[in-house]
Amino acid sequence: MTLFLQTLVDAISLGSLYALIALSIGLLFGILRLINFAHGDFITLGAYALLLPSASTVAVVFIGGWPLVPLIFSVCLIVVAVAVLCDRIVFKHLRLASPPTLLIASFALSYVIQNLILIVYGARSVSVDLWSSLTRAVDIGGMRVPLLQLVLVAATIVLLIGLVLFLQKTRFGIQMRAASEDFAMARYLGVKADFVIGLAFAISGILAAAVSLLVVAQAGVVSPTMGASLLIFGFISTVIGGMGSLSGSVVGGLVVGIASSFMQAYLPPDVRTFRDAFVFGFVIIFLLIRPSGIVKVKALEERI
Repeated sequence: MTLFLQTLVDAISLGSLYALIALSIGLLFGILRLINFAHGDFITLGAYALLLPSASTVAVVFIGGWPLVPLIFSVCLIVVAVAVLCDRIVFKHLRLASPPTLLIASFALSYVIQNLILIVYGARSVSVDLWSSLTRAVDIGGMRVPLLQLVLVAATIVLLIGLVLFLQKTRFGIQMRAASEDFAMARYLGVKADFVIGLAFAISGILAAAVSLLVVAQAGVVSPTMGASLLIFGFISTVIGGMGSLSGSVVGGLVVGIASSFMQAYLPPDVRTFRDAFVFGFVIIFLLIRPSGIVKVKALEERI
């Protein structure tokens, strides 16, 4: 029973991380019909924002010793600036392009960002010690739960609630919801398309920065490709939850996190190394049964 509960805590923690990534992907897809594969590189940039490059690309200066609020604000500001800049330079000129064109553009942008990181920081992974106090475990009902897992779940809940309140209670949030329902009609009614899309990119940047900080605190390593695998699982979570649905993205992230953690715990040791293959197999079976995902998006069905 203890193993089951411990695995459940791990699953919820991992699912929360995937949910944050899926939220970003789902938000942009709901408005722009863009599957932004450069989002994984936004996460990587957020991690590298902790490392100020010196005169040598090998030497870096770690800023993790900064006070908590300035550190979080600085990382968020950098990632948001990059996300908005990518929209202005690339996606703003592709507003009328088809989804496949937007997809290819995001792939190309991802490759450019990855190589810029390699030019500035080099290809070597860098060990960092960010918020090491969060790695200590606390006793909960006889279980030893790392404090970082509790922080990750709490951060996901806070960000989700904040995003929901923003979308439902603010003027800009209502405009974003209207744009996700019918973008053309929203523009006819006076919604400023460029501003709404730029705001969506800014929010995705904030979520990417949050994931960056949590992953670095958990893994203690920064590498040029760290965001790539996270993006894959975040995208899978979005598809399972329902493309364009924010609530579905959260549910999808939890489903993928639970499946991954329980397979890691209960698969035979000989095949545990191939856990991800089993997870992807589960995804295929699920989509064969329910191609639209857990939450069906009415606006998307009407457009199709």
